[in-house]
Amino acid sequence: MSKTILTIDDSASVRQLVEMTLTGAGYKVIEAADGADGYAKATANQVDAVVTDLNMPVMNGIDFIRKYRAHPGSVGVPVIFLTTESDGELKRQAKDAGATGWIVKPFMPDQLLSVIRKVAG
Repeated sequence: MSKTILTIDDSASVRQLVEMTLTGAGYKVIEAADGADGYAKATANQVDAVVTDLNMPVMNGIDFIRKYRAHPGSVGVPVIFLTTESDGELKRQAKDAGATGWIVKPFMPDQLLSVIRKVAG
């Protein structure tokens, strides 16, 4: 059975690149356009991992993680940031909120896949 990955990014082109990378490796992908949309989809579906952007309208990535981590369905689900940000303070906030890992854009497809395989199997 293939694992399901939720990808949350306000950029359609980034979502498409992530989706192509993951489906090409046999993962099922659910897409969301911002943190609020992502939260609705994360709590309505059984997901094995979440890949989220940081800077998005409506609800940013850190707020998404804080809200998602308060939901019982998030237990054991790794959340990976995929963002242009590389600031140490933001990384600390993300980790405190419950993020599992951090990938800086632009990313290499192999890099994303190796992280997803490590956290989601």
